Amino acid sequence: MEKARVKQSGGAVRAAAAHAVSVFKLRIGAAITLSALVGLAVTDGPRLGAGKVALLALAIFLSSASAGAFNQYFERDIDAQMARTRRRPFVSGAYRANWRWLAAIAAMLAIAVALAAISLNGLAALYVFLGAFVYGIIYTVWLKRRTALNIVVGGLAGSFAVLAGSAAVDPSVPPHPVPLLLALALFFWTPPHFWSLAAALRADYALAGVPMLPVVVGERATAAAILGHTVVLFAVSLLPIAFGMGWVYFAGAAAGGGLFLWRSFALFRHPTPAAAMANFNASLVQLSCLLAGAMLDRLA
Repeated sequence: MEKARVKQSGGAVRAAAAHAVSVFKLRIGAAITLSALVGLAVTDGPRLGAGKVALLALAIFLSSASAGAFNQYFERDIDAQMARTRRRPFVSGAYRANWRWLAAIAAMLAIAVALAAISLNGLAALYVFLGAFVYGIIYTVWLKRRTALNIVVGGLAGSFAVLAGSAAVDPSVPPHPVPLLLALALFFWTPPHFWSLAAALRADYALAGVPMLPVVVGERATAAAILGHTVVLFAVSLLPIAFGMGWVYFAGAAAGGGLFLWRSFALFRHPTPAAAMANFNASLVQLSCLLAGAMLDRLA
């Protein structure tokens, strides 16, 4: 009996953790936080103490989590119609959508911005806010259901994380060239990354009535747009070498970018759902290589 209760309790804990990971999009939050830390690492200036670095990471993580939760709260009607998302907590009933959730989401964002403003500076706090605002309001509320270019603008959300990390070291306007170029790389990375997923799941988005690019223009035109963005992304990702980044960064940018470019070309030749999903996975490898290369290059 005791073992059964322990097993049941363990199952409940795992379910609660899975719901939190899903609703706050914590995997995306971890990548966004790493982007901010990379922006910090590649910016010339006085080094921050461990406490301020931790507060920057917490501010970015809370900001991203608030935007992710708002996205799932607002899109629960769409999520209910898609096989990939119909088990999300607000759809399944695990979480009840009410004003308390909106209050908690707003509080998380307010705490994130306040942490950045008090421990870092006003510009870093502004970037922390803009990252969440772009994803939660501009992308989720204003653009996603209206235009196939939704994720092009939505790509700015990740860029602001890099700029927040850079501003924590040096709140100059414009930012230093390297973090600015990395922010631009993230801007160009987001559309082919998400369009690849949307191409693989085109039927889901069509059923939900969401005008993602593959639904609006078809697989062939989407594959061409993905390839074009990936070419620009690859070129932009190599530009920081001209501003002092070294061979470790070059290796990461070239290896990850080369894989993404190869997979994007393969998708262009044969725009199938399987090729689109392979390209989506390649985009994750590319981003990992780019961020890891930038961080390790500064530590080398």
